[in-house]
Amino acid sequence: VQLQAFGGGLVQAGGSLRLSCAASGRTFSSYRMGWFRQAPGKEREFVAAISKSGGLTYYADSVKGRFTISRDNAKTTVYLQMNSLKPEDTAVYYCVATYRIIYSNLGVPTSWHYWGQGTQVTVSS
Repeated sequence: VQLQAFGGGLVQAGGSLRLSCAASGRTFSSYRMGWFRQAPGKEREFVAAISKSGGLTYYADSVKGRFTISRDNAKTTVYLQMNSLKPEDTAVYYCVATYRIIYSNLGVPTSWHYWGQGTQVTVSS
């Protein structure tokens, strides 16, 4: 599966952005989807994940209550709605996909087999 993320940009603290990730292929509904981010000088960090049907979602503690992941299998797209943004949310955000993963490995980058090119999110204070 090929992934293309877009929707990043510059926003003031407290603002909102919605990232989208368009996936190629007719088997999109077979993949678990997620988002990671990487800030300058830091390791890649798990942000959120969603099950194949969209019925289960998982979030990093740092974004819980502010970010919402969702998917539209008919449009082969996954979204990340980001509200109440903070300067520490500044990072390159990557869309990820995997066919199979166990819960305890959601935050392990190497457990996700497909990565998009990333989109920059910058939150000014």
